[in-house]
Amino acid sequence: MLCVKRVAGVCLTSVLSLLFCSCSATMDGNLSYDVQATSLAHYSLTGSVDPVLDPSIIRQGSSYYEFNTDVTGFPGSGHLPIHCSQDGISWTRCGSVFPGAMPQWVTRAVPGIVGLWAPDISYFDGLYHVYYCGSTLGSNQTVIGLATNATLDPSDPAYKWVDRGLVLESGPGDNFNALDPTILVDTDGSVWLTFGSYWTGIKQRQIDPETGMLLASNPTQYNLATRPGVPHNPIEGASLVRHGDYYYLFVSVDYCCRTTMAEDNYKEAVGRSTSPHGPFVDEDGTAMLNGGGTVLLEGNSQWNAPGGGTAYVDPSTGDSLLVFHAQNIAKGGVPFVWLRKLTWVNGWPVIGS
Repeated sequence: MLCVKRVAGVCLTSVLSLLFCSCSATMDGNLSYDVQATSLAHYSLTGSVDPVLDPSIIRQGSSYYEFNTDVTGFPGSGHLPIHCSQDGISWTRCGSVFPGAMPQWVTRAVPGIVGLWAPDISYFDGLYHVYYCGSTLGSNQTVIGLATNATLDPSDPAYKWVDRGLVLESGPGDNFNALDPTILVDTDGSVWLTFGSYWTGIKQRQIDPETGMLLASNPTQYNLATRPGVPHNPIEGASLVRHGDYYYLFVSVDYCCRTTMAEDNYKEAVGRSTSPHGPFVDEDGTAMLNGGGTVLLEGNSQWNAPGGGTAYVDPSTGDSLLVFHAQNIAKGGVPFVWLRKLTWVNGWPVIGS
């Protein structure tokens, strides 16, 4: 069975013994390593910080809102849980996109589905947009859906999540996986959906900003990153932001949530381009279409398999942030949310300690 990190829950030895992944060891391929790579230490977040997988973040007013994958095996998970914070440090649970059942169209499209994964939060055309996906382990029978809201403040009378339905899907006849959606709203107002997991890697389509759906006048599917020669092509969890003259493609590489946590080697890597469609290269100049990517984060003796990250550049403050998850080894591998500032050194991101 193909080892796929996106699971309806999380591969914890104490919780979901039936959902373990089994994979052969991987090669680095053409990855490079940042000499300033950050070691995971000094965890400072408090409150509702676990279990969290595949987080995405945005700020409305004075509050940060973080969205994440359903995590089964824990009470009250809901579908696409939301957490809130005033300072980015202390977090509380503040609802779910779908507090009841998941949309019926998703359950019809993906037989056997038990949870929704990898939500991405963005704002354009006067609405907050959450792109999310539904799939099952080891399959590319996958859908990307969209839910919108006028506000993220649950106390606002206008607060109401509206499911807009299917945006994109993949199936056994396709050479890609419509997983892990992420949105870039460019400075010219164009909107780009980046997605992909395993199969042939990271792809991109243009979005109609008025509808949130694929832009019919541009059917081009762009190829952004892949790992030829590495077993199963383990690349996913993309996030695309613009900073200065460059676009930065953050990705998760290698494996998470295998049978033995000590074997997990998930990492967060990055490349850049002068175009949102690439070609993206890493700090050594290796193309991400040839397996390149500069590793910014990897595990240590306390925190394992960091990844599932989303970069966020706050349009009002200019702050650059990276939100991601990592397994707490002392707690048997439970995934915790991390939030770190990004600084930019010689045109490349550096994760704050």
